[in-house]
Amino acid sequence: QVQLVESGGGLVQAGGSLRLSCAVSGSIFSINTMAWYRQAPGKQRELVAGITRGGNTNYADSMKGRFTISRDNAKNTVYLQMDSLKPEDTAVYYCKAMVVTTTFNNYWGQGTQVTVSS
Repeated sequence: QVQLVESGGGLVQAGGSLRLSCAVSGSIFSINTMAWYRQAPGKQRELVAGITRGGNTNYADSMKGRFTISRDNAKNTVYLQMDSLKPEDTAVYYCKAMVVTTTFNNYWGQGTQVTVSS
């Protein structure tokens, strides 16, 4: 059984920072791509950033320069450093991981709320 547990969300003022973490546990052989998504009320879930096992990253245009994704392969953990937060960044943030067990599957965390006040 594979579990993803996110932490680090909360309430912050505009211009502030938060750091999200997502730890993967279970019977894991390896973890390939890890990513953060977000979903605001009434909107579709959207990609925030992704990172390969080797450390190659990609970002949604609106997050470039403000958000930084990183991972610690030894800890099976992915991070999202969010700086210069804006009210429009308010959403539930989800992590996703492509986990290799006996097969390849994408797994999702339960989500963590980020609220940015103006």
